[in-house]
Amino acid sequence: MSATEGSTASASLSVEQLAARVGMTVRTVRFYAGRGLIPPPRREGRNGFYGPDHLARLELVRELQAHGLTLSAIEGYLERIPADATPEQVALHRTLLAPWSPDLPEQMDREALQTRSGRPLSDDDLDVLVAIGVVEPTPTEDVFRVAPAHLAVGIGFLDAGLPVEAARASRRIVLEHGTQLADQLTELFRQEVWPHLKASGQPPEAITAMVERFKPLTVQALVSAYEDAVDELKRRTVIRQTGQHD
Repeated sequence: MSATEGSTASASLSVEQLAARVGMTVRTVRFYAGRGLIPPPRREGRNGFYGPDHLARLELVRELQAHGLTLSAIEGYLERIPADATPEQVALHRTLLAPWSPDLPEQMDREALQTRSGRPLSDDDLDVLVAIGVVEPTPTEDVFRVAPAHLAVGIGFLDAGLPVEAARASRRIVLEHGTQLADQLTELFRQEVWPHLKASGQPPEAITAMVERFKPLTVQALVSAYEDAVDELKRRTVIRQTGQHD
């Protein structure tokens, strides 16, 4: 079977099936198709059929929406992806946009949050968790968006008796410098890492795996650098206090 025949054989989803696969309504899929966000379906008479390319592009659209992009911005992004890009190549773009943390936020009420925390949570406790970004209020009273991977850290702050004012101040510091780090590391990835990966000749699936490995390595490198910096700061403080010099 040729590549073209294989592609034709796999393009067997109706618009209803495609919509169900990507969690959209049929009306939305047709709207996006009309805007050119996905290529035309394969036609058999009056019926249109969709395949992996349509799935990959609609999943990318959904990822871009999750980042808060407008429809115009999404259209501009997709215009930069070649029309003949394979589904694997399109999926690679989605990998680059995927959340850095492997755990997506969960929505839970106060009782569920306390169960997950392993302790009761007062209003002051919740204020601290909100201040450090572990918990985010929702329009519904006593329902929160929670970062599960960070919850244990937040509970550790509570156990240490961290004042809410200190929590807010530390969050401001982390966000300020974290934004600078993100900007610089993203630019480094764009200029140095990404061109190397594209020029490596590896298939898209292998590049996706490399990108996924890059994420935890970068996070661990940041943690190690912070630990080293704190240790060096303590060493210098001791030297200043004792009047000694290197």
